[in-house]
Amino acid sequence: MTSFRQEQIPKIEKEMLSFLQEYSQSPRLTEAMSYSIEAGGKRLRPLLVLTTAASFQKELTVGMYQTAAALEMIHTYSLIHDDLPAMDDDQLRRGKPTNHVVFGEATATLAGDGLLTAAFQQLSLAILPAEQKILLIQQLSQAAGIGGMVAGQMGDILGEEQQLDLEALMAVHEGKTGALLRFALLAGGILAEQPEEVVQQLANLGAIIGLAFQIRDDLLDVLASSAELGKNTGRDAELTKSTYPSLLGITGAKEALQEQLAKARQLVLTLEEAPSFQGELLREVLQELELKEY
Repeated sequence: MTSFRQEQIPKIEKEMLSFLQEYSQSPRLTEAMSYSIEAGGKRLRPLLVLTTAASFQKELTVGMYQTAAALEMIHTYSLIHDDLPAMDDDQLRRGKPTNHVVFGEATATLAGDGLLTAAFQQLSLAILPAEQKILLIQQLSQAAGIGGMVAGQMGDILGEEQQLDLEALMAVHEGKTGALLRFALLAGGILAEQPEEVVQQLANLGAIIGLAFQIRDDLLDVLASSAELGKNTGRDAELTKSTYPSLLGITGAKEALQEQLAKARQLVLTLEEAPSFQGELLREVLQELELKEY
């Protein structure tokens, strides 16, 4: 996965930045959007789109990169808005000052708005069959919006200052974190032209990865340093948010992470029954979600 990542991330980033340079009519807005795009990050979501398609032995096409880039632009917009004073009020993201610290709240808000709408513009212009493109737009709008991430963010806000039970917490994160990760694998299956039942299995795998990712993120907020993560830690406790460590304890949360990763590995084995599917790249993704050093 390391070599795959090193090869693919520059292509994803070039796709995003080139699109913004070509279509944005405001140099200041372009600067603000590009600032957050260029801040780095693991690029897990777009890599999962490409990893999934490649796992079916498909050649990666321009349309696949455009889809992956659109997904990452939506993720980046969500981070800009999450960091705003009206939301989590964070000063550090990916080791750099957050967008509103550099550009001001108004410009940061517009930068997020710009990335959100640019993502759908890019996907609508993607070099893909029309039927495939319409399906991807429909699925991404659901995952990013009121049936997915935005609904989860609303649940996260409502969950502050109160103790959610485990079921309610999982429902919040199914939208806030899981929806875009679910879309990543689902999109990879659509782009690889897989049958509906295989695409559904991929979507299920994405949901499991989303939950594992969130449990791991909650644990790192407690166990890691700001220098390690490139963002301020301990914020969940400051905002009195319900988290997996707060509900299950550190040990219980680590066990929950292992349980989700085991489920994911089993589903990868099931997917390998599909013609041409090779699960090695996805297994490497799951390996990277392990929490060995803590």
